[in-house]
Amino acid sequence: MPATPLQSTMTEPVYLIDASIYIFRGWYQVPADRVAEDGRPVNAVHGFVDFLARFHERTGAHALAVCFDAHGGSRARSAIYPAYKANREPPPAELVEQFRLCRAVVDAAGIAAFAGDGVEADDVIATLAGHVHAAGHRVSIISGDKDLAQVVADDGEWWDFARDRRLDVRGITRHFGVRPDQIADLLALAGDPSDNIPGIPGIGVATAARLLTRWHDLDTLFANVDAVARMRFRGAARAARLLREHEASARLGRRVTGMLVAPGLPSDPAALVRRPADGERLAGLLAEVGLPRDARRRLCDCFAAP
Repeated sequence: MPATPLQSTMTEPVYLIDASIYIFRGWYQVPADRVAEDGRPVNAVHGFVDFLARFHERTGAHALAVCFDAHGGSRARSAIYPAYKANREPPPAELVEQFRLCRAVVDAAGIAAFAGDGVEADDVIATLAGHVHAAGHRVSIISGDKDLAQVVADDGEWWDFARDRRLDVRGITRHFGVRPDQIADLLALAGDPSDNIPGIPGIGVATAARLLTRWHDLDTLFANVDAVARMRFRGAARAARLLREHEASARLGRRVTGMLVAPGLPSDPAALVRRPADGERLAGLLAEVGLPRDARRRLCDCFAAP
C-alpha cells in the first residue's frame, strides 16, 4: 500500500500555528499607514503574511494547520468564570476585518484553517494535537503563549517563532519550573493577569512551582495542606494558610486554565496535509491588501506546490 502524504513525512512534525499572536504582532509592529487602496488598515495582514512566508521558507511544512479565535471564542470559559478576560478591551473593528483577511489568505494558500465554536484557538490546537499525537506523529506548537506549553508531550515542542525559542518537555520544565501537564495547575495557583485569573493572593509562580514539584497536582496538594506548613522554605506556614483560605478560587481557576475539547475537528491528521494553493485567488487577495509585488510573488512561490 503506498504511503499517504502524511506518512511520507513522518520524520517532520505536524505544525499547529496560533494565528492570533502573529496577527496581533503585525497590528502593533507594522506601521499603521499600511492601507489597502480603499483606505482599510491592513498592517496586521502584512505582518501575518510576512510571518507565514518566513515560516514556510524555514520549514517547508507539508502538514500544518493555522488555528484562529472565532467571535465569542471565550464563551465556554466565561460561562464557568464570568470574569475570564473581562479586563481586555474587545479588538477594534479594523482588526477584526483583518483577521478575516488573514484566514482567507491561509485558505487560498492551501493550508488547513480552523476556529472553534465557543472555545479558543488554544483549545483547537490542543484538540488537534491530541489527534495527531494519538496517530503517532510529532507535534510542533507555533506560539509565544505560555498556556500552550501544556499541550507539549513526548517528543513534541513549543516553538516561539518570533524569538526562535524552541522547548521540548525538558526545556519547558526548566523554563517554567513545572512539567507541561502541571502548567494549568501552576496558573490556577499563581494566577494569570493576562486572562484575569486571580490565583491565590500571595502565592507567586516560584512558590506554586515549588508546591507542584513536591505534590504534583492540585488534588494532591490540597489533600496535604497541613504538610505544606512543614516544608522547608520561608513562608511555608503562610502558604498553607493561603491555600486553605483560597482553595475554592484556585479550583475555579483550574477549570479555565486547562484546555477544553473543541468539537467538530477532523480526527485524521491527513486532513492537515497542505493542498495546492489557489494561485489566482491568493495573488488577488495579496494585491487587495496592497502587498508589494515582490512580497506577493514571494508568498505565491512559497505555496505554488504542496
